[in-house]
Amino acid sequence: MRYKSAALFAVATIMIFIFVFSKTYADQEPREVKILFTHDMHDHLLPNKGEYNGSTVWTGGYSRLKTVIDEEKSGSKNIVLVDAGDYSMGDLFQSLYSTDAPELRIMGQMGYDVTTLGNHEFEFKDTGLTRHLYSAKNSSDKLPEIVSSNIVFPGGDKMTKSSYELQQAMKAYGVKDYTILNRGGIRIGIFGLMGKDAEDCITTTEVSFDNVVESSKRVVKKLKQEGVDLIICLSHSGTWEKASKSEDEILAKKVPDIDVIVSGHTHTLLKMPIIHGNAVIGSCGEYGNNLGVIELVQIPGERWSLKNYHLKHIDQSITEDSGISQSISKFKTIVQKEYLNYFDMQFDEVLCRSPFSFIATEQIGKKLQEDTLGNLISDGYIYSVKQAEGKDYEPVAVAIVPVGTMRGSFVEGDITVQDAFISSCLGIGPDGKSGYPLISVYLTGKELKNLCELDASISPMMSYAQLYMSGVDYTFNPNRMILNRVTEAHLQKPDGTQERIDDKKLYRVVSGLYNAQMLATVGPKSFGLLPVVPKTKEGKPIKDFDSYIIYSNSGGHTTELKEWLATARYLQSFPKTEGVPQIPYYYNTLQGRKIIDNTNSLSAILGNPNSIAVRLYLVVLAVVVVITAAIVIIVRLVRKKGKNKAAV
Repeated sequence: MRYKSAALFAVATIMIFIFVFSKTYADQEPREVKILFTHDMHDHLLPNKGEYNGSTVWTGGYSRLKTVIDEEKSGSKNIVLVDAGDYSMGDLFQSLYSTDAPELRIMGQMGYDVTTLGNHEFEFKDTGLTRHLYSAKNSSDKLPEIVSSNIVFPGGDKMTKSSYELQQAMKAYGVKDYTILNRGGIRIGIFGLMGKDAEDCITTTEVSFDNVVESSKRVVKKLKQEGVDLIICLSHSGTWEKASKSEDEILAKKVPDIDVIVSGHTHTLLKMPIIHGNAVIGSCGEYGNNLGVIELVQIPGERWSLKNYHLKHIDQSITEDSGISQSISKFKTIVQKEYLNYFDMQFDEVLCRSPFSFIATEQIGKKLQEDTLGNLISDGYIYSVKQAEGKDYEPVAVAIVPVGTMRGSFVEGDITVQDAFISSCLGIGPDGKSGYPLISVYLTGKELKNLCELDASISPMMSYAQLYMSGVDYTFNPNRMILNRVTEAHLQKPDGTQERIDDKKLYRVVSGLYNAQMLATVGPKSFGLLPVVPKTKEGKPIKDFDSYIIYSNSGGHTTELKEWLATARYLQSFPKTEGVPQIPYYYNTLQGRKIIDNTNSLSAILGNPNSIAVRLYLVVLAVVVVITAAIVIIVRLVRKKGKNKAAV
């Protein structure tokens, strides 16, 4: 019995030793986490059509993305799948945003853990986002969590019905400051932000957003108090070429306890991550064309460090996930029934054929110059307004398309209704249907010139402010003083001849609802130097833009003339080749609507100044006169004092 007890004691001692040793060894083992991420997906559930080396290629698509996600998860532990916002607004599926919420429901099916809100999630106003959240929640589908850490609702009497309802919808969905996920005993804190530039892009919400740095410090402090091991920020702020202006780089420097920043909003594609201190900043581009992968490792007692970073390109070689494909097909059927039938259009209907490719989407607006796609879309506005108004048509002098509303390009081959929609997909009209409508306003000739100057002077600093205009051409010299770069501007008549712009005359201008509203902000933002006030035909400032929407007839009933619909109808109007309308080669070349004059002589730089430059020159002259007078007085006093001393 004594020997048996001794044996049992020995075995127990060995087991305890093994347990303690193994636990101690395990505690010393490095820990690893794999972060899979996307951002700026913009409803591109289906593959995206593009061009590579002269051939049409298809990239992205959620069914292929799901296959890659599963491959990355296979054989790996401690994985999180996240998205940094702008998951909506980009193609025809956005028409179901408020009624069916296909974005969140399919993201849930794909296994996303967490996402955040981007500026485009507010595209359908607070009411649209409210309905979107309830629609997703009521579907009973698996959904990703949503974190929004710096959103601020109006307080007290400023709280409106729509903002209150949005607040309640966020509570019902479960939107919160942050969430904590547990992966293999590793506690991962995740929070989300809306950056300053992204907030400035929103004109359709009554909520606001706190400073990202201060909000991050507050949330990070809470997460550390909760004992998290890793902190991930889903930031819809972005990175920029200049590090001093790059919001997420600034965030990484000022809040060093953040381990990973998934950077959305600017659609940046970082083949290598940006590292600031211990923070890893990753961006994988747009539209689900890539899946970002960040692998981290932590040695006990130390901060997390980067083990691997790569982007998995989603191309045609990847097999589609059948479950996701089936879900997309179901939503596609709903799009046709609930949206496209209203406009008498079919999802995959071929509108025309292009014998050439336009500039790629990501290159539009990168340079201050005329753009052939901008020419086509703006020309299409004038054509479609003329067709819609018929015998009541009043000639449109100018049509304006800002680069920020051009969301897709056309490649050689067939162009479908889906392609036309993607090219101008943003917003919603008073009819509650997806797509901004065209509206009619009047501007003076002087204001048209101001728009040219705005384009020439401000676009180099704010590329998304660039304008493409039909009906006007101008020449500018980038070497001249800002706000004084335009040297000539003319109306361009349909026959190609030029007409002098009368500063005092009112001209009819057509643009999208969003752009027309933004034009009214040009004056205040330029400190009154470039006033632009959209007016009625009688010259009175417009307060209610909805009252000046242009309507059309579709399928036997009246509809808003949406931006995308105007483009689609213009594409259908071209002469046919083999029974299919074909885009004329006219749109394969520039038409002299923006002429760059790089002359750098003194006369070219200072000559023919506009009123802004004249005022500045007068100020400079006045300062020079004052300084000269002061110098003369001082010299005289010094001389007088010197003479007095000599006399003594």
